[in-house]
Amino acid sequence: MNSRKRLEELRLLLSEHSYRYYVLDAPTISDGEYDRFFQELLEIEKKHPDWVTPDSPSLRVGGTPLDKFDQVEHRMPMLSLENAFDDQDLHAFEDRLLRFLLQDDPPGYMAEPKLDGLAVELVYEEGLLVQGSTRGDGTVGEDITAQLRTVSSIPLRLRNTTVQRLEVRGEVFMDRKGLDALNRQRTAVGEPLFANPRNAAAGSLRQLDPAITAQRPLRFFVYGVSEPLLTGCLNQGELLDFLAGLGLPVNSHVRFCPDMAAVISRFSELASLRHELAYEIDGMVVKVNDFSLQNRLGSKARAPRWAIACKFPAIQATTRIMDVEFQVGRTGAVTPVAILDPVDVGGATVSRATLHNSDEIERKDLHTGDTVLIQRAGDVIPEIVKAVVEKRDGSEQPIIMPDSCPVCSHALVKPEGEAVTRCLNPHCPAQRLRSLAHFCSKAGLDIEGLGKKSVEQLFELQLIRDLPDIFLLQKEDLASLEGWGERSAENVLAAARQARIPSLSRFLAALGIRYVGEVTASLLERSFHSLERLIEATVDDLLEVEGLGDQAANSIVDYFSDSSVQEMFDRFKEAGVHPLIAKPMEEKLLLSGEVFLFTGSLKQLSRTEAKKLVKDNGGQIASGVTKKLTCLVVGEKPGSKLKKAQDMGKKVLTEEEFLLLLASA
Repeated sequence: MNSRKRLEELRLLLSEHSYRYYVLDAPTISDGEYDRFFQELLEIEKKHPDWVTPDSPSLRVGGTPLDKFDQVEHRMPMLSLENAFDDQDLHAFEDRLLRFLLQDDPPGYMAEPKLDGLAVELVYEEGLLVQGSTRGDGTVGEDITAQLRTVSSIPLRLRNTTVQRLEVRGEVFMDRKGLDALNRQRTAVGEPLFANPRNAAAGSLRQLDPAITAQRPLRFFVYGVSEPLLTGCLNQGELLDFLAGLGLPVNSHVRFCPDMAAVISRFSELASLRHELAYEIDGMVVKVNDFSLQNRLGSKARAPRWAIACKFPAIQATTRIMDVEFQVGRTGAVTPVAILDPVDVGGATVSRATLHNSDEIERKDLHTGDTVLIQRAGDVIPEIVKAVVEKRDGSEQPIIMPDSCPVCSHALVKPEGEAVTRCLNPHCPAQRLRSLAHFCSKAGLDIEGLGKKSVEQLFELQLIRDLPDIFLLQKEDLASLEGWGERSAENVLAAARQARIPSLSRFLAALGIRYVGEVTASLLERSFHSLERLIEATVDDLLEVEGLGDQAANSIVDYFSDSSVQEMFDRFKEAGVHPLIAKPMEEKLLLSGEVFLFTGSLKQLSRTEAKKLVKDNGGQIASGVTKKLTCLVVGEKPGSKLKKAQDMGKKVLTEEEFLLLLASA
């Protein structure tokens, strides 16, 4: 047999045996036989490098190291999930679904183990893996295609696919045996150990050298796709069967549950099984099974309405509060943090835990010196559950919030109706430092080379004091610093230059305005298009933006009216910082320029479906009857909004008239 033909035979053979091993869990050859076939393939490709194809199993060993990770924008957002912690939360979830769907019968659910790994997206075009990325912030992730190609359970080419483009979502994880073996290797060479499989998986995938990733025992399970209906499947159960047929590994512990009682029963089963599994799970994901119902339910800003993550009870331990520190955040919030006698909690050493605020301290009756019960919330974030009062000996001291800022000595205040104590001094060094770090971070403008430690160093040396200073740094100032050099100085200055023209939404999120995160920043960009228009906006203008509340609107107006902020923007302009003006949609749609509001009970549409129809046709949604409203759509029992709209001379349509209007498009 000639080498070319044998190479094709080996690729098919290795692909088939990977499918049998990872998907069917029914291998027909030994690991040794598989390795011999793999080595034979490598030898042929070494002699004929031009015969290597994008779906060759040889890519499992890694490739050329990367200089850095490029960013990937997800075509459809990878949303996070809201959490449930007990049966009551699950029943409340179902009650919300039934109210929204206007039905009494449970919709039917899929219950899936929630793996403790790293969420990724795999893009297949005509069956071939062309891109892989991390979830990132849900909208933008990191391109880790080369790293994901090394994960043996991820097929490089799908089986029998007719879908031209498939965007697969799933979880990369490391099982317990794999973690133990990896940590033994690291112990032998004096490297720090990974605390848990999640950290090990994330650290492995973020290696710039794919060859290092290839040496890590990573695995993958698929749980969905970006647009399920494009597959022709009608529900989640059908989709998982479809994906398994393509050669993608599906978790064998997925179950259909006809009602919430079955969901709760399955949750109990998984909780008892979790420590017997070869890998770690931290809960169960519950999804409405039917895709048409999922579409009707839609999503909130960050999470779908049709799914929820039910977390297992947290792992707990006891320790002592040795001391309390008070940290000042970028918005002036003063947070008490307990310094704990270090203790192992579920494989991670915990030495600090936030106490949140004075109300929380009082509610839990916490004292310095207390023996406390701690847990890792969601198996991740350390929190103090309660004080073990039986172990007090009288030496414990009450934890009292300071009267003045621990950093700038400015008097602290606790605004009425808020739980948080704040430093209102805008020149507080702690606030300015954390604002600078946030501005440069991945959640901000992502200025490479200006991580937290670098920002702290430059701040202490007074090379940067305010945000515009970042863009005025000089090479000679940086190159001479400890830990720096000409190359690192040049890289930081280049990254800062590149960040001078960010998208408006990214710039707004980077500023750290209170109540303005990534989602709100995107809403503001779509509504106002330019920074200048946003700066001039009134509270009423901002309340016209769907999803923006009173607190955020007032915070934004207060921020832009502050004289020091105005001076900062003048300095931004001098430094050449100009956020991009967002282009409004050019296409003139049926409802372009129209602002709708719905009131009363609609018969043929859910409220979410009605709003989506308006947006899909170029219109906007109002939050109330205001001067910008152009049309009120009324259902049954419309209430006071109808009279107010009539008094203001606004157009009023019934649900039927609204649907007829859309039908005319």
